[in-house]
Amino acid sequence: MKNKFTEKPKKLFWILSYKSLIIAILFVLLTSAAIFTVTYSTLQHTLRSNVVYQALSNYKAQSLFYFMHTENHHFSHAFEEDFSPPPLSSVALQLATNIRVADTRSLFGSELPGFSIFDSHILLAGEGTDYTTIPHESAPPLESISGERDLDPAESKTYEESKKQSQTQAKQSTGDKKVVYIYHTHSWESYFPLLGMQGEANENKAVDNKTNITLVGQMLGMELKADGIGSEVDTTNMTQKLNEKGWSTGRAYAMSRSVVETALQQNKDVDYLIDIHRDSLRQEKTTAAINGKSYAKMMIVLGEANPKFDENVKMAKAIHEKLEEKYPGLSRGVLSKKKTGGNNGLYNQDLSDRSILIEVGGVDNNMEELTNTVKAFSDVFSEYYWQAEKVNAQ
Repeated sequence: MKNKFTEKPKKLFWILSYKSLIIAILFVLLTSAAIFTVTYSTLQHTLRSNVVYQALSNYKAQSLFYFMHTENHHFSHAFEEDFSPPPLSSVALQLATNIRVADTRSLFGSELPGFSIFDSHILLAGEGTDYTTIPHESAPPLESISGERDLDPAESKTYEESKKQSQTQAKQSTGDKKVVYIYHTHSWESYFPLLGMQGEANENKAVDNKTNITLVGQMLGMELKADGIGSEVDTTNMTQKLNEKGWSTGRAYAMSRSVVETALQQNKDVDYLIDIHRDSLRQEKTTAAINGKSYAKMMIVLGEANPKFDENVKMAKAIHEKLEEKYPGLSRGVLSKKKTGGNNGLYNQDLSDRSILIEVGGVDNNMEELTNTVKAFSDVFSEYYWQAEKVNAQ
């Protein structure tokens, strides 16, 4: 026979324990919120990637008031009548492991190849762009980036011809001012045709310390000059710099950040930052035929953790729309990315509200396709630049 005098204390004990647990969890959450609020001004560029922030951001503020109303019924007015809070077990699991019960991607995202792409958002989709064709981070082991090949002779001829064609006189000019800074965080990224490796099946082999993406940056610098826009092109060997520091390729953005910061200190005229990359996708997804010419398709990438994200989005959208208008099919669109893999969710774009990262082509694109794309991008960027200057002068 049950003893009602012993049952009541047990019930009371469990009720008090449950409420104490809720109060303890609320105390931890509120304390964490207070700490993050105080330090937000200095940590805002990393806050989005914090596990606690990500956990709390998935639940409405009503959850807090729902639990608080168990102690004070006045808080019942702070949430909707049909609102149901997330299970405490789900919140606790995410806080402890960053696994979101309602999102299976969080279980596999960092373990299975390809799942991390879902931390990206397609802001504007170009032709053929979806989540299966978005750019991938290139961060191979440093020891695999050891070659210094010469530019393939046939590709070299195309490159030299493009340089001659860029020597034109623009109608308007920035004069001696170099207002655009072009750099290459992943300077090792290259293209098989440039290396004389056409037909290579392993895209990870499209790397080199001499013949690489910096050639694209130098071409863009020449084209911008022909369009009257002074630029500075950085060709730092990032592989060498990372080796000197004993860093892995995953820290490339930290390395390029120091390069860009130094440049900004030395040249106060710089208004625009362009980080040029090469995608690892194959030819059929990175090549477009426009008016009888073959182009290496390009995509603009932005970091979501950047406090200047909104300003950079406006610039990216304007450039994408101009590309769509003048060279339909060339732009793959505008992509934003969180802090995943090798990137820091910033891409150094917090250094300027006129900063973008562009993916130019894939491993199979040749010099002719790259040249056509660079000329098209310079044409569109120059138009955007002079229009912006005209507005600023008013």
